Amino acid sequence: MILVTGATGTTGREVLRGLPAGLPVRVLARDPARVERAAARRAEIVTGDYGDPRSLDRALRGVSRAFLLTNRVGGDDDARFLRAARSAGVRHVVKVSAAAVADTDADDLVTRWQRANEDLLVNSGMRWTLLRPRAFMSNTLSWAPPIAAERVVRALYGTSVNACVDPRDVAAAAVCALTEDGHEGRIHTLTGPEPISAVEQTAQLARLLGSPLRFEELSPDRARALLGRRHPAAVVEALLASARRQRAGAKVRVEDTVHRVTGRPARPFATWAEDHLAAFRADEPTTTPALTPLAG
Repeated sequence: MILVTGATGTTGREVLRGLPAGLPVRVLARDPARVERAAARRAEIVTGDYGDPRSLDRALRGVSRAFLLTNRVGGDDDARFLRAARSAGVRHVVKVSAAAVADTDADDLVTRWQRANEDLLVNSGMRWTLLRPRAFMSNTLSWAPPIAAERVVRALYGTSVNACVDPRDVAAAAVCALTEDGHEGRIHTLTGPEPISAVEQTAQLARLLGSPLRFEELSPDRARALLGRRHPAAVVEALLASARRQRAGAKVRVEDTVHRVTGRPARPFATWAEDHLAAFRADEPTTTPALTPLAG
């Protein structure tokens, strides 16, 4: 039995889609109604969350491998899950972390939290695989409302580059780690095929939309104010520190891990954008996603 957490989110949803038919799969979800209907038909759904020990026990009973994704920065969800998983006899946990963990200059709140969670898993006595993605291409969905309303993209340090990754490629690597041997004790750093800047992403979106877009550089103070609408102050400062490291070139390195693990090349941003173009069109209903700073 494979357990999938985060199945209503960007990556977990793709993991659930990608698991081969016929495998016994269980999902832990706070709101089962949000689990994709097609995937839910072939998975057992357990209602609960990390803060409910009884629901963790129900979800983990009989599970051999688990996909772990948490996003409550500074919280103890990983510790709660791993304690329950070990007690239930889970053999292997595949966890989404962040590429920044390997950067010795990264000491912000989010990175420290991820490092601590990695240590918990590595020292848990269970087999483990760590997935360390760069920033998700899907983070650009936060641009959808201003693109639709004003034909503008606003971002900090617009010419700095990031080897961002398609969440579908992260999910594909997770599926391989959950269903194949040879991933135990491995760290998979996952990037896209090329580093790209917000200015370049804006240009690619404009071409795909067939309409000009204007890029507007944010000052750090303005970025802080906008991020503060979605995140606590400590997380905002962590994201700003991450942006400064990107400006200094910390996120430019490209890895071939997606190809080595999944057998196919990582998708470029243009492919991700084309597949999600409806979200950026003015005639489509859009909502600003609650972006989680899992990767950087």
